[in-house]
Amino acid sequence: MFAAERRQLILEMVRANGAVSLRELARVVQTSEVTVRRDVRALEAEGLLDRRHGGAVLPGGFTRESGFPQKSHLATAEKTAIADLAANFVEEGEAIVVGAGTTTQELARRLARVPGLTVVTNSLLVAQALAHANRVEVVMTGGTLRGSNYALVGSGAEQSLQGLRVSRAFISGSGLTAERGLSTSNMLSASVDRALVQAATEVVVLADHTKLGTDTMFQTVPTDLITRLVTDEPPAHDDRAATELQALADQGVQIAVAGAAGSQGGDTGPARHQQRRDLPLPAPRRGQVPGAAAGLRTAVVGEQSPGAERARVADLRRR
Repeated sequence: MFAAERRQLILEMVRANGAVSLRELARVVQTSEVTVRRDVRALEAEGLLDRRHGGAVLPGGFTRESGFPQKSHLATAEKTAIADLAANFVEEGEAIVVGAGTTTQELARRLARVPGLTVVTNSLLVAQALAHANRVEVVMTGGTLRGSNYALVGSGAEQSLQGLRVSRAFISGSGLTAERGLSTSNMLSASVDRALVQAATEVVVLADHTKLGTDTMFQTVPTDLITRLVTDEPPAHDDRAATELQALADQGVQIAVAGAAGSQGGDTGPARHQQRRDLPLPAPRRGQVPGAAAGLRTAVVGEQSPGAERARVADLRRR
């Protein structure tokens, strides 16, 4: 494929999806990430798109939200690995909330076998993934259906969450930075996500590496409310993603890194083959007593289920 044809295809993908990872672009145009990065630089010089670490976005600073059909084909291997790992943080008999998104949908497919689980969700896709799970109770919020991501939003959804208390919230978004935390491009979705988070004792964010360092319009979860981030291994050349992970850890976020290369995409097995990486411990959160961060890590490691040990979680340790 000639450079002009390749760049036109790259531009069409970014226009259709709003944001595309270099890995995905390289796969579609059937070339190396080095070549794609060069093409993206050329298109940026013409003002046709903006580079972001690990990918390309529409010009103009804040990315627009992609619809479900586009999102479902982006970073699929990474989402599978993240879902495999995140499922190991769910225990039998728990009550949790699961937000809308393609990564949380993948997580829901893996929760179908957890006995005694109660899942509260505003996502039709999450509910559908659990519809035939006999041992899982699904509670849906009210609200107005937002067709682009099959989620219930609005005051009805938010009011149905008032007075609710669960152990954990599993939530995704459009971007994640250490400065602002998790964000999304839609105001209604952001409002419901905030209500989901308020119902939970702990907040687990699911975000692949392409979202690290991306800042979108509406903040959903500030960094100091994020308990844990489950993400995939950034590419070796992606220094900005690594820097963002360290910045999140420095603010007290526990980081669990899934090895996408070791995941084969099934409901069982892949988590046992995920790569382990020893990374720095998170610093104490603002207002936390000295030594609390180390104690938090001890609790996480010591209380993991056998499934979590099989996943071999890599929690960050302070440099």
